[in-house]
Amino acid sequence: MSSLQISAEEFRQLSKELLDLACGYLEQMDSRPIFPGAHPELEDLWRAPLTEIGMGKHALAALRSVIEGARVQNGRFFGYVLGSGEPVAALGDLLASVLNQNVTAWRSSPAAVSIERTVVGWLASAIGCAGFTGSLTGGGSSANLMALAMAREKSCPANETGLQSRTPVLYASEEAHMSIGKAVALLGLGRENLRLIATGADFRMLPKELDAAIRKDQAEGRIPIAVVASAGTVNTGSIDPLREIAEIAAGRGLWLHVDGAYGALAAIAVPERFAGLNLADSISLDPHKWLYQPLDCGCLLYRDANAARCAFAHTGDYAKAFSEDPVEGFAFFEESLELSRRFRALKVWLSLRYHGMEAFRAAIRDDLASARRLAAQIRAHPELEMIAEGELSAVCFRYRAAGREDDLNRINAAILKRVVEAGRVYLTNATLSGKFCLRACIVNHRTTEADVDAVVPEVLRAAGMESPSP
Repeated sequence: MSSLQISAEEFRQLSKELLDLACGYLEQMDSRPIFPGAHPELEDLWRAPLTEIGMGKHALAALRSVIEGARVQNGRFFGYVLGSGEPVAALGDLLASVLNQNVTAWRSSPAAVSIERTVVGWLASAIGCAGFTGSLTGGGSSANLMALAMAREKSCPANETGLQSRTPVLYASEEAHMSIGKAVALLGLGRENLRLIATGADFRMLPKELDAAIRKDQAEGRIPIAVVASAGTVNTGSIDPLREIAEIAAGRGLWLHVDGAYGALAAIAVPERFAGLNLADSISLDPHKWLYQPLDCGCLLYRDANAARCAFAHTGDYAKAFSEDPVEGFAFFEESLELSRRFRALKVWLSLRYHGMEAFRAAIRDDLASARRLAAQIRAHPELEMIAEGELSAVCFRYRAAGREDDLNRINAAILKRVVEAGRVYLTNATLSGKFCLRACIVNHRTTEADVDAVVPEVLRAAGMESPSP
């Protein structure tokens, strides 16, 4: 017997201990501080030297300290754009790890590949893009990178000979996610060739500014290749005017990629806010945001699988598929930059089947309603100022005290620090038009009205005030 093998019975006992820990964590989430305090002794435990002789089942004892040092995602976690980790999906993740499938091609894992292709089809149909194909990724950043690689290879093929002398340029709003700039750099296009288009007071891209920028670059001999529109900007949740942008892109022969990592899955619940999404050439999604899946789980959808193969197909002899059958011959590695890929789809497949799409639709609507509830409470307090209320679930505001703008930025940064340290509510920040904002983003299936109602009193308490009646 291998030195690493354990019996099925031992695995069963270890699994029971682990599940007991997980269940205890879920039961106690609401009473735990969202942001853990500093515990130097826990750091010492985690960084202890590795022993030559294994600890056996006693190794699990340290998992309690991992839980103690974790940031808790109860209903009052409103930070970043991060889903809340639906537990049924977590069970799917456990089984996926035990099965340890390498989801490269159908022949390497028939069930895993078939389930992922099914899940991708479900997601595309759910957001109104039936017929799009794609794959699951580590997150929106990976999906955005692959989408722009497809766009580059379509207009300025570079895989074989590298970029030629003429300069490809891309366009995104000034509110675009930082992953777009990273992708442009990694693809060798240069961040200087990413045009950041102005937004209006609603933080949505201005189509006239986009059209003018494309015309200028074309007149100067550059090659416009792609537009990135946002279906939910990370700061405010604003949705760019997708239909107008799509018309400009199509008229100028540009690839349209929609960065929908934050918001596009909300089309399940409020499709009317995403008119024109189905006109994109590619779309990034993050089920680990607004489908509440455990990390990691992103998705890239695209209209034309041939464009993906053109960008990513480069197969060594040892990996070539010899079957011409569209099922048995399918290989994700011919349409993705990844070769080794984990079975991400199992958790999504299990979670959607267990709860049903209507349950997710209702949860997203609840999050949207929670954001509107918070916005109304902010407006009801003269001590607070609403800075941005996007179309989704991000709310940006600040404490309004007498003083200069620089003083307000400093004061609000201090308030945010005290709110987080108190551990009852977790907010993050954004800077909009030079104003430092407190930012609540609600993509959390655990959030209740009581959780939302805790935000304003907590901010006022951190500002050194009692909460007055609105």
